[in-house]
Amino acid sequence: MQTLVDRIEKAAGTSGTVTFVLGDAPQLVPWSQLHEEARAVAASLQRAGVGIGSHVSILAPTSRALVTMMQATWLAGATLIVLPLPMRMGSLEEFVSQTESRIVNADTTVLVVDNDLAPFLGAAATAPGAPPVLLLQDTVNEAVALGAAGYLRPAVGADDLAILQFTSGSTSEPKGVMIPHRIIAANHDAMIERATMTQADVLVSWLPLYHDMGLVGLLLLGMAVGASLVLAAPQDFLGNPGRWMEWISRYGGTATAGPNFSWVLAARALRQRPDTLDLSTLRIGLNGAEPVDPDSVRAFIAAGARHGLRPGAVFPAFGMAEVAIGATFPEPMAGLRTDLVDAALLEGEGLAVAVPAGTPAGRELVKLGTVLQGMELRIIDPSTGAVRADRVVGELEIRGSSVTPGYYNNPEATEQLFRDGWLSTGDLAYLVDGELVICGRIKDLIIVGGRNVYPQDIERVVGEVEGIRAGNVIAFGVTARPTKESLIVVAESRVADTEPLKAAVKRAVREAVGIVVRDVALVAPGSLPKTSSGKLQRALCKQRYQAGELSPA
Repeated sequence: MQTLVDRIEKAAGTSGTVTFVLGDAPQLVPWSQLHEEARAVAASLQRAGVGIGSHVSILAPTSRALVTMMQATWLAGATLIVLPLPMRMGSLEEFVSQTESRIVNADTTVLVVDNDLAPFLGAAATAPGAPPVLLLQDTVNEAVALGAAGYLRPAVGADDLAILQFTSGSTSEPKGVMIPHRIIAANHDAMIERATMTQADVLVSWLPLYHDMGLVGLLLLGMAVGASLVLAAPQDFLGNPGRWMEWISRYGGTATAGPNFSWVLAARALRQRPDTLDLSTLRIGLNGAEPVDPDSVRAFIAAGARHGLRPGAVFPAFGMAEVAIGATFPEPMAGLRTDLVDAALLEGEGLAVAVPAGTPAGRELVKLGTVLQGMELRIIDPSTGAVRADRVVGELEIRGSSVTPGYYNNPEATEQLFRDGWLSTGDLAYLVDGELVICGRIKDLIIVGGRNVYPQDIERVVGEVEGIRAGNVIAFGVTARPTKESLIVVAESRVADTEPLKAAVKRAVREAVGIVVRDVALVAPGSLPKTSSGKLQRALCKQRYQAGELSPA
């Protein structure tokens, strides 16, 4: 099994390029040139004592220097940890505290910090026992000027740790997922095989490089295969979502990915364009990393039609950090495919019974494709471990060549992660002819009147109410008495008169889902707790609601 060092070196011999579209001045760099610069930086790291067994933590926004330092870390033989940046700047103290915790928990040997971010760490970077700090841009510039003289190719093994990927913490404290070289290689091979990917593909990404989809699924895939990559920063997309589609059009992008909310923003941008783009080259538009709304996918496909978008190019898939990134994937150009099931039977008995199109009491769920090569799926009864048949809801478990060996320095969490050699995902799901359908997270399930209610169903309905910020709604249950919960909805809004809006939310949920909402809390925009990758933190929101710590609208 090849290591990342093997694959990066091979990819450097291709004609592939990485185009940095950061700000207003695109910068095209051949992978071969970036590799030579990374070798020089790797030599500098080695002179500083970095090698096999070292852990290099990096805190920096997307830039050419960051990508160079990331490759240099692997070329030096070390393990990479890309520290999250806040998606929205809430509490600076909380950000610094979480960063310090990750630095310590990762056993960081060397901390590399963007020049402009170094002041934010303050005393944390100079405290007794803190790892030595390197300024990113200064280190890269000085190393490239010196060249790669003295670089020693490390004898990296397939089982050596390549990445420590911190989980997003949407339902618990972030944990460091161990990803050895062999797991990345196996997952890449499986994704390449299913996606029929070649070096002629052009990947387009604005995703954060501290998240598995952006790091392993797009940047590292291009870097290790030699496929061309167009790389932007999250803020470039968020500041103008239409740029994503412009990059695909300008550079002939064939593959890209983003969470559901990003496709909603892109669809809105496409509808507002007076001119047309060329989206005909796109063949893999992956929607993942958060629950997929079928209507959002259809809206994007409709908006992209006059721009040459082929409907089959956009589809959902499933992955997680604990399997490097990819777990299930449909065939390319399969498009959106859904399963319409009886909502009452799903919620009351955990049975996914198909119903005809147009059935009022149906719930539409997306099909996420079949498992990638080298892995197996099963659905089990969470209580007994018994394997369940098709269309019976249970917990999703995975095993195979892409599965992590566990969480770094956390044997208790690692033990809880596995059942008889199978990775327990914590997702409620079912199978249909080998295809995966996700219903929700076990920890997020709300039990109301004997019904197993999935919070995203409530959140989707509330997000359509005029005055509510779509995608910024959290639903959870609070215990009224044993085995019974009451429904609470927390949503962001800018309206001044909140009482009519609260009544509208309650009415919408009652009419669409048939459940009475006990309380609606309207909060200020930007105040809902989210992970570094933008996922809703339902457990933390519930905790803050019960403690009276939410910021009212």
